[in-house]
Amino acid sequence: MTDGGGLDDLWFRPLNAARQDAPLLVVLPHAGGSASYYRPLGALLPEVEVWAVQYPGRQDRYGEEQLPSIDRLADEVAARLSSQAAERSLALFGHSMGAVVAFEVTRRLEGLGVAVAHLVVSGRGAPDWTPPPGGPTDDDALVTELLRLSGTHAAVLDDPDLLALVLPAVRADYAIVREYRASADARVATSLTVLHARDDPLVPAEALDGWRDASSGPVSFLAFLGGHFYLVERAAEVADVLRRAASG
Repeated sequence: MTDGGGLDDLWFRPLNAARQDAPLLVVLPHAGGSASYYRPLGALLPEVEVWAVQYPGRQDRYGEEQLPSIDRLADEVAARLSSQAAERSLALFGHSMGAVVAFEVTRRLEGLGVAVAHLVVSGRGAPDWTPPPGGPTDDDALVTELLRLSGTHAAVLDDPDLLALVLPAVRADYAIVREYRASADARVATSLTVLHARDDPLVPAEALDGWRDASSGPVSFLAFLGGHFYLVERAAEVADVLRRAASG
C-alpha cells in the first residue's frame, strides 16, 4: 500500500517534512523497536528526508506475523527500497539489530544495482561476530535485560497490558539476532561508518574489528560516551553524523 507520493506506508514511516529532492535516509530499529523510536532523530534532520522502517508485529502492524530471520527482513525492505529509492541519494542507518538488517539491505540493494551512498551502523558487533552464549531465557529475564539497557520506557515494562504487547516482538527479534550468521565474505561496497558506545555492555571492543572487512569502501569508527542506547542522550551528535553521511 502506498500513499500519493509513492511511499510504501506499510513498511516505511516518514519522520519529517523535508523537500522531495532532499537526500533520503532510511533508519532501521533495534530488537523490539519500532519506527516511532526514531521520531526525535528525524526532527533533528530537516534537510534530509528520513524514513523509519516499521517491522511486522509491532504498533500498527501488531497483528502481522513476524518474519523468521534477519535475511527475510532484509529481503522485504530491499525489495521495496529498490523501486522507491532507486533514483535518489540514499543512506541507511541501523542500531543494534537494525545494524545488521541495514547491512544486509545494503548488500541486496547493491546486488540489484541500486547505489547506497553511505551505510552507518551502531551498537552492534560486525556481521561475522558471534555474540557469547546465554542471554535472557524467560520473560522475567528479558524484562530485566530491557531495564538494564534502558532502551524501553520503564512505564511500559511496569504495565502488564503494555508489556504483553511489547514482549512478543522483543522475543522474536532476540531469536533472529541469535540465529543470524553472515558469511565470512559478506561485504558491501559503499562507505561505512561504525558508531559505538564506550560503555556498551552488549558490544565489546573486539566485536567491532570485523566491520573493517565488511566493506570494500572506506570504513571509519566513531566512539560516544554512554551505554547501549547512547543515541538518546547523544542524539544531536548522532544527527550530525547522519547528516554528513546522507549528504555525501
